[in-house]
Amino acid sequence: MAVGLEEAFGAAGEFGGGQRRLTAFLVLLQVYVACQSMLIVLVGAVPEYHIDQEGIPVNGAELAKRIHFVDNFTSIVTEWYLIEQEAYKVSLASSLFFAGLLIGNVTFGPLSDKLGRKPVYISGLFFDVIFGYVTALAPSYDVFAVSRFFVGIVNGGMALVSFVLTQEYVGKSFWSFTGSLTNLTFAVGIAVYAFLGYCVREWRYLALVSNTPGVIFLLLSFMLPESPRWLYSQGKMAEAEDVLQYIALGNGKERLNLKLKPSAGTLRKDVSAPGILNLVKHPILRWRTVILMYIWYVCSFVYYGLTLNAGELRGNLYLNVALSGLVEVPAFPLCMFFIEKSWSGRRKAMICFLIFAGFACIFTMFVPTNAGLLFSPTLLALCGKMMVSAAFNILYIYTSELYPTVLRNAGLGVCSMSCRFGGILAPFVPSLKSFSRSVPFVVFGITGLSAGFLTLLLPETLNKPIAESIEDLQSPKYEVLKSKEAVLEENT
Repeated sequence: MAVGLEEAFGAAGEFGGGQRRLTAFLVLLQVYVACQSMLIVLVGAVPEYHIDQEGIPVNGAELAKRIHFVDNFTSIVTEWYLIEQEAYKVSLASSLFFAGLLIGNVTFGPLSDKLGRKPVYISGLFFDVIFGYVTALAPSYDVFAVSRFFVGIVNGGMALVSFVLTQEYVGKSFWSFTGSLTNLTFAVGIAVYAFLGYCVREWRYLALVSNTPGVIFLLLSFMLPESPRWLYSQGKMAEAEDVLQYIALGNGKERLNLKLKPSAGTLRKDVSAPGILNLVKHPILRWRTVILMYIWYVCSFVYYGLTLNAGELRGNLYLNVALSGLVEVPAFPLCMFFIEKSWSGRRKAMICFLIFAGFACIFTMFVPTNAGLLFSPTLLALCGKMMVSAAFNILYIYTSELYPTVLRNAGLGVCSMSCRFGGILAPFVPSLKSFSRSVPFVVFGITGLSAGFLTLLLPETLNKPIAESIEDLQSPKYEVLKSKEAVLEENT
């Protein structure tokens, strides 16, 4: 007897031993992703320095003779003397990386929806490693900056596809767990990178050490199976059944007598795969995408804005980098607790986290800077950052569940693109302090609150079936429930 995909996962196992191994591999990959994402923080760090005489030397050779760096580490600043008029180049390299992330998020999502998760993921990881080594061996700043741009493209795209794979290898009831674990490991990866930086003070060696684990992940990635959900959405039933059999055997089960029934929207051979334009053509997906893009933008905007306005931490550079990641760790247990509760779910939890972050921004401007530790603006801002991190964590999971399988990567890619715009704009907001100290916090607070209230327009996905195709969205059980009869049906 033919069964649906969710029933097949129930038979093969939703999160058995084999799936735990696949998930653990892709989750650990986030440590490598974090090292690449945070590379410029230490590689572009500016040590203390002094110049022998007043004024700026007219050329690089003269500057090299007269400048003295104090700290015991090297960076692109110390090698290419990126100070004074040249200081902007460090920020430029960082901006190029985020511009690359934007392009990678837009292109890799639709590509993996058309070509498959595994080939696009492996291709991205391969070029991520290659350009990572180009960064470490760059003979000039120009080569370094260009390599960071290409690392951003492939790193952002590869990370997006790997996140989707962690979701699609397991049963739907474990999506929130694997999603939270992925983001938690990224935060821990920032601390790991800080530790590597503490041990390796020469920037080229640090870039090499941070990039080398990618080679190991690349070689092991060839053993990963294709996503059974993607295969199913493409009508490749036999291949999907083979992957489910592989998962079942990995979970320690006997070989299954498994036969999948085609979904309502299974692609025919003469029909091309849905493209990114379907996010605009379909009325449900159109409004859903617009709302999600704004929420992604706000999460990034407020997150980076709070980081910039929380006040600079004094002391050890490497400890500060580690704390910037570890401060996000408490957000993940909060997510795991709230998003699985029937009285909270994904939607209400995200609304509360975004509104709390918005109020944290607004309340920060009322707290005097000389207040005690428990009521300091910095502590409030860090609490707000933790709440935004929690909202970000839910948003990945929530977005994955709001899109059908055939467009899941495309939807995540478009939303991640808008997220990058938030990260690009956030650094400019602190300049509004010239009008008033409270203006930046008001901007972040209002945007956070607006995103929280806008989330009310989205449907809840907890304990709801996952749409495999666009046609599935036409079924009432996939849409926002509008009648009492539908609500009663969901509760039974």
